[in-house]
Amino acid sequence: MTVKEIMARLESLGSPQIKNIHLKHGVKEPLFGVKVSDLKPIQKKIKKDYQLAKELYATGNADAMYLAGLIADDEKMTKKDLQAWVKQARSGNICEYTVPWVAAEGLHGYELAMEWIDAKDANIAAAGWATLSHVVALKPDSELDLKALSSLLARVGKSIHSSADRVKYTMNGFIISVGAYVTPLTEEAIAAAKKIGVVKVDMHGTACVVPDAIVYIKKIEDRGSLGKKKRTVKC
Repeated sequence: MTVKEIMARLESLGSPQIKNIHLKHGVKEPLFGVKVSDLKPIQKKIKKDYQLAKELYATGNADAMYLAGLIADDEKMTKKDLQAWVKQARSGNICEYTVPWVAAEGLHGYELAMEWIDAKDANIAAAGWATLSHVVALKPDSELDLKALSSLLARVGKSIHSSADRVKYTMNGFIISVGAYVTPLTEEAIAAAKKIGVVKVDMHGTACVVPDAIVYIKKIEDRGSLGKKKRTVKC
């Protein structure tokens, strides 16, 4: 499929109702309002295509950018590619999901995430924390720098309440991810969450809530899934 063909297909799948929901959740124009479930058949048909993913992302259309993340050949994505993607990620779903997915499943996720979390741009910083969350969910503990992750937990504890809303949200997600997927640091993550307390984020009138890290980690423990790594973070 070509970019032109895909864009025409996305436009035909768009819905004003879905578009309005996406806008309320921080997705930015331009977009058609396509359900993720309607992107899946296109993803299944294309599978992976490095160049096509880059061309779709470059359209700036949020639906096309999301699809680009689903079909990206992550290991072919260069640092330059990922830096370009994160700078263009203005929509919440792109900076907090699409870019972190591709970065974490590629070769440069951890390195770039550690750079991005220091960014003044809240979207880039949020992408950094989300990428770290996915890295720890994917990589074996033996490939993780546990000392660095411990330091990051402490950093979150000190700075989460003074951070921008979306950065708060992804920092909280990082605590959950470390607690759920890195068992040597589970208790440390829970302790950090207790110290932080309630995390307040303006959800702009949507039904979304900030997950309670302690409760979330406990649920994972209760179902016997602590430390079980993911094969993929894309959905």
